[in-house]
Amino acid sequence: MDHAPEDSLLVSESDLQRLALQVLQHLGLSEPHAQAIARIVVAGQRDACQSHGAYRILSAAHTIRTGMVDLQARPLLQPTQGAITRVDAQRGFSPWALEMGLPPLVATTRQLGMGALVINHCVHFTALWPEVEMLTDQGLAALVMTPSHAWVAPAGGTQGVFGTNPIAFGWPRPGPFPYVFDFATSAIARGDLDLHRRAGTPLPEGVGIDAQGQPSTDPEAVALGAMRTFGGHKGSALATMVELMAGMLIGDLGSQESMALDAGAGGMPCHGHLVLAFDPQRFAGEDWPGHQARAEAMFVAIKGQGARLPSERRYAARALSAQQGIRLPRQLHDEILALLD
Repeated sequence: MDHAPEDSLLVSESDLQRLALQVLQHLGLSEPHAQAIARIVVAGQRDACQSHGAYRILSAAHTIRTGMVDLQARPLLQPTQGAITRVDAQRGFSPWALEMGLPPLVATTRQLGMGALVINHCVHFTALWPEVEMLTDQGLAALVMTPSHAWVAPAGGTQGVFGTNPIAFGWPRPGPFPYVFDFATSAIARGDLDLHRRAGTPLPEGVGIDAQGQPSTDPEAVALGAMRTFGGHKGSALATMVELMAGMLIGDLGSQESMALDAGAGGMPCHGHLVLAFDPQRFAGEDWPGHQARAEAMFVAIKGQGARLPSERRYAARALSAQQGIRLPRQLHDEILALLD
């Protein structure tokens, strides 16, 4: 590990992978679970996604202490029915279940033109863009969504009903990087709120309310109150869609039910997860290359006027990490090491 500025370190991807794996197994996770989680959190840190990077090792450790997650659960891959592949995570963390379900999802999508992966009974805590990229790497388009805990009030309301309810989309492109967006339907991601709490810094205006329903920039007050959806009623409608599609539709818990199950323990949400995949060659037909060229022309039109495509900052951070190493806050590094005590 090389020293970066005083408040951070530069670590190689392999070193961070080994550290994450060591800590996660020390916490009691089986090796397949630890390997899958390590791959996800290292990818987040590599791409400078602080709220879903190595910080999530601390979140996983807290959830493990609550006893709300099965550390040895082996995901149960069920027979594919039509376009639907289903994996029961059996109250385990989601990354291993996701990796188990992706190959049959890809095969079904190639066969039918579209497919769905349903993950039930999972403890989910990761960003969605890594799994979207797993599908764009296969030349597929993807749409992913998941609920969480009921931290977010509907537009016009004052009490939590929704989770942060992220949505991610991926479109395969020629070249090294796909078109990907990944955002919470809340005005701020829960991980970002937690980082503000850790740093003692105020939240941006308009992202949350306190327990009395009054606007607040105090992360502690908002944690006791509720977060807001982005875009008012538009974000609220999208959050509702996620509850329906990745909750009731797939026969799993919504955000209110996940929070009730947690019963104040403060663990990560336990619920379902929905991944939809599309084969552009099957949808667009023989002239898919021509239609893909039209998509590229649209991206050129966006960038040609100085606008930025989503994920470009992550891709730039990824390239920088490959050259210099992954930047890891020193305090976070020390807290992760302390989990080995």
